[in-house]
Amino acid sequence: MRTFIAIDLDTEIKEALSALIDKLRERHQNIRWVRREAMHLTLKFLGEIDKERVPEIKNILEKVVRNYQPFFLKITGTGYFPAKKKNPRVLWTGVEADEALTSLQQTLERELQKIGFAEEKRDFHPHLTLGRVKFPSSIQETMRELESHQESVFGEMTVKKITLFQSILKPSGAEYKALSEHQLK
Repeated sequence: MRTFIAIDLDTEIKEALSALIDKLRERHQNIRWVRREAMHLTLKFLGEIDKERVPEIKNILEKVVRNYQPFFLKITGTGYFPAKKKNPRVLWTGVEADEALTSLQQTLERELQKIGFAEEKRDFHPHLTLGRVKFPSSIQETMRELESHQESVFGEMTVKKITLFQSILKPSGAEYKALSEHQLK
């Protein structure tokens, strides 16, 4: 089973981001947009695992959340990766949080490494993917619209839990099923 650990977003944030995607979708169809129900902030992608490992992962998550209190998250700004190129591959919105978010992600990384999960080589840059560009040519109008929201705030929330998700790949796109939720203390 394909799995990852993430922060699920409040409904209001998903609605605000869906409205932005609807506005961007009007300008360009060559982008695979993230569906409202699939919006989340990934903390750690685990990849394919045997279902027998789920209890072990749940134990790690319970151990980690004991050390974290709920914290504030703000969804703001827009951009794209790679940032220096004319042909972006990923369109995103930014995430602002206090140091608890980065600390939580690093602790998860460290604890999961102890049980055999590879360390992520890239630095953690919290963001929410809005869409993936299938054919990067001629999306300048979409990029201009995206850039017009660089200062926009799409919502704020208090993170109270993290979730272990299963990702079920389907022709219509990935479906996510919560395997367990772990409350911050």
